[in-house]
Parts: sequence; structure tokens; C-alpha cells
Amino acid sequence: MSVRAAIVTVSDRASRGEYEDKGGPGCEDWLRGVVTSPLAITRHIIPDGRESVAAMLRQLVAEQADLILVTGGTGPAPRDETPEGVGDVIEKELAGFGEEMRRASLLEVPTAILSRQSAGIAGQSLIITLPGKPSAIATCLNAVFAAVPYCLDLIGAGRIETDPAKIVAFRPKAK
Repeated sequence: MSVRAAIVTVSDRASRGEYEDKGGPGCEDWLRGVVTSPLAITRHIIPDGRESVAAMLRQLVAEQADLILVTGGTGPAPRDETPEGVGDVIEKELAGFGEEMRRASLLEVPTAILSRQSAGIAGQSLIITLPGKPSAIATCLNAVFAAVPYCLDLIGAGRIETDPAKIVAFRPKAK
């Protein structure tokens, strides 16, 4: 059975067709390069804003997406309301994801402290917010993805296996 992954690009310009979405393809390329389990990936492009993000996430959670990656809208600009939209949907915040993504990003760029990446759980879906630039997406996912398969196990979502040459998924040893 395929793991259901959804990728949501949050961008006013990309949603209007004025800007080429690079974040969505960056997320998909990263997942396909690391995850060895069968993946069914859907991609969505929506405008910035708290309500648009929350509505899309509610739809994806209702459709039982196992993993939802949201790219864009995590900065401090007035239209960057992705974290607020995520906050309206999640039941549990996983603050360690944001902390680790910022820590890894700070090794590359000092403006990483402006980023508001986060993660949380809604139903049986794990939602992770990411920056919009493909190289920054890779930095963030490389920093946290070892914990994603076990998190999905714990919430009753689909089982993900990774290529251990790229990411060693951590799962506690059975007793």
C-alpha cells in the first residue's frame, strides 16, 4: 500500500501562474530520492493566507494524507501566515522539528532565525512546514526526516522506509 504524501505550495504568485513553483517539485524530488516505500504524491498550489492554508490542510487531513509537506509562507512578511493556518488545524505541535530545521539552516544562512517552520499532527497526518527554496527544503528535511517514519508509526499513518544511504530512519528496537 502506498504512503499518501501531499505537498502544498503556499504562494500568491505561483497560485496565479506568475511564478514557477520550485518548492513543490523540490519537496517531491527530495521525497522520491530518500523514501523507498511506494509513494502516492499529490501537489497543490494555493495563495498565501491563514484561511487558504487551513482549508487546504483540513481537506488533506480528511482525505487521510499520511504526510503533508507545506512549502512557503513561513517568513515574517505580512502575507506569510502558513504557521497560523497550520496552528488552526493541528491537534499537537511538534516544536522540535522547527527547532532542528532552524538549527540546521543557521549553519548555512544567518536569516534562518526569521523562519517559522514547524510541524504538528492532525488526525493521522503529520504536517511539516518548510521554506520555499529547494536547497533550503533539502537542508530542513535532511535535519528532521530520521524521526518522520517513527512519528508516522506512532500516529497510525502509513509506514515509510528510507534509503539508509541517505537517511537512516530511527525506530526503537523491539523488546
